[in-house]
Amino acid sequence: MDNIIAQLPKLAKEKQNENKKFFAKLRKKPPKELDYMMRDLHEAEFQRTDCLKCANCCKTTGPLFTNSDVERIAKHYRMKPQKFVETYLRIDEDQDYVLQSVPCTFLGADNYCSIYEVRPKACREFPHTDRKKFQQISNLTMKNVAICPAAYNIVEEMKKLLANK
Repeated sequence: MDNIIAQLPKLAKEKQNENKKFFAKLRKKPPKELDYMMRDLHEAEFQRTDCLKCANCCKTTGPLFTNSDVERIAKHYRMKPQKFVETYLRIDEDQDYVLQSVPCTFLGADNYCSIYEVRPKACREFPHTDRKKFQQISNLTMKNVAICPAAYNIVEEMKKLLANK
């Protein structure tokens, strides 16, 4: 898995122009069954992919924390939300709550998340490849294929499937 993760940024960069063209076309005329196709590709990939062997998303990027996330996780820690923010988060250039640093504070050496049951919405939904109206998040997906081997594989499989349509 480490070998795949190390190669991912290079592979994603090599596919960047191809992916940009593909997503531009997809945004203009998404197939009617795209949401179902993405769900099926996502489910099939995550039958093969074990996130605990990777955790690259947790090691290299941090999620956005919504106010609901802050309240839920603070409650889990029996902290006031403001204390949770002061301890773990900062406000980024877009005025969003993000982690003070990466890798994620809540990631253990075994790749387990210490707040998994109450993790942020962004973590629960990552890599967003089973999202409705998938074509609307192509910029996010382009970033995620450089981070997540599963996202990379899903996009490559999607391109093959849609090449025949």
